[in-house]
Amino acid sequence: MVQIKLREDYIKLGQALKAAGLVDSGSDAKSEILDSKVKVNGQVETQRGKKLHEGDIVEYDGQQIKIVK
Repeated sequence: MVQIKLREDYIKLGQALKAAGLVDSGSDAKSEILDSKVKVNGQVETQRGKKLHEGDIVEYDGQQIKIVK
């Protein structure tokens, strides 16, 4: 599980996928999110601008990202 440490109160979903190295670009993140391939806390998420906060878990392509403070 990859952990992303927040610098502010939240990180957007597309930014988190990119920061974790799971996608190469913001446009890749956008298409994967719009194709319903990403889950946040167990629910499919289709908004790349979804704000992630401490404790949120993102699942994509068999990988998990945990948001920590």
